[in-house]
Amino acid sequence: MKQWGLYCSRCSARLPFRYQDMKCECGGTLLVEYDLELVARTLTKESLKQRYSSMWRYRELLPVEDSASIVSLGEGWTPLLRMPKWENKLSLKRLWIKREEQNPTGSFKSRGFSVAVSLLKEAGVTKAAVPSNGNAAGALAAYAGRAGIQAFVFIPMDCPSLIVDECPLYGATTILVDGFIHDAAAIIEAGRDEQGWVNVGTLKEPGRVEGKKTMGLELAEQLGWTFPDVIIYPTGGGSGIIGMWKAFMELKSMGFIQGDMPRFVCVQEEGCQPIVDGVHPVSTATSDDSGDDLPLLDGKIIPNPTGMRVPNPPDLPLLLSIVQQSGGTAIAVSKKQIADAILSLGADGISSSPEGAATWAAMLVLSDTGWLRASDSVVLFNTSHAMKYAKLGTSAAIPIIRTYDDYMIYRSL
Repeated sequence: MKQWGLYCSRCSARLPFRYQDMKCECGGTLLVEYDLELVARTLTKESLKQRYSSMWRYRELLPVEDSASIVSLGEGWTPLLRMPKWENKLSLKRLWIKREEQNPTGSFKSRGFSVAVSLLKEAGVTKAAVPSNGNAAGALAAYAGRAGIQAFVFIPMDCPSLIVDECPLYGATTILVDGFIHDAAAIIEAGRDEQGWVNVGTLKEPGRVEGKKTMGLELAEQLGWTFPDVIIYPTGGGSGIIGMWKAFMELKSMGFIQGDMPRFVCVQEEGCQPIVDGVHPVSTATSDDSGDDLPLLDGKIIPNPTGMRVPNPPDLPLLLSIVQQSGGTAIAVSKKQIADAILSLGADGISSSPEGAATWAAMLVLSDTGWLRASDSVVLFNTSHAMKYAKLGTSAAIPIIRTYDDYMIYRSL
């Protein structure tokens, strides 16, 4: 008997737990709800001191019933690195970087797919598909390979080739899509019934939010059961923001932590900024850079920070609500600002993806404008490492399609 169910983030309806279809009849997103009194019997601050340093230390707050179904590659418990030199430069109380690039697949996506694939295994699923701008595809490929599940990943063709090329190494069927992430999602939906795919895209199932939630649980524990004042996070589909907000609410309900919630800052790239436009209906571009020309770093093109390139987040109202409730904000940064931030972080020994560097660029802007205060403790999330983005191009071995019909033609060859 499962010790958890689902609740609607919009209308608060309660439903039995299920593995797919995370939309309520009202249109809200369904999230996992736990019996927190029961959880608190075994998940305590004292018990955590004796547990293995991975995200599965929070086992009671992850919705996998059978421990034998857990699919893990050692994800979580990533370093929280303090930046004292920059605290002084920017007049901040504290500044940390959460180094998610040290997860098993080189990004924070390891967390979500560890839980998502564990749920697939528990449900007896044999095929899973994901539309991805890059790192989610690699994470599904790796964890599905570990679980013995067939993975099918559909990736926009302008994604960095190193990210694309790693997916077949894990045994995933890898397809490039001539379009954007929503075009890739449409292909999966068109073929879902015929192919027997389970779609593990953002907010399509419960596991990815719950896995991302562990970033919040872990951050609170690493800070001695306190909240930072500000969290700056690169945001595309938004499951990380939703997950951390949920984690903090659960910790408060269990009495683990007191005080005000952090102010969430969603960072996006200029030109694809639905959250920014939702928070600030009039565009708040931070520079005159039109984004037409990609900047160069040591003579090599810096690719678009594709993890933030999500024109239509699955639940934009929920993201806007979290930002507004927390007293946070949303900000768009330019390609040039991101390229400069990659170099700045590299000079401090940190390998940063464009998405992670975007948080650094946003922090500089927010510091300059006075939005960040001298009394603030601030955490940035570096979500992936730089080397995944070091080379552009398309592998000749990877097919390129536009529609599901194209996929069927490719499969018939």
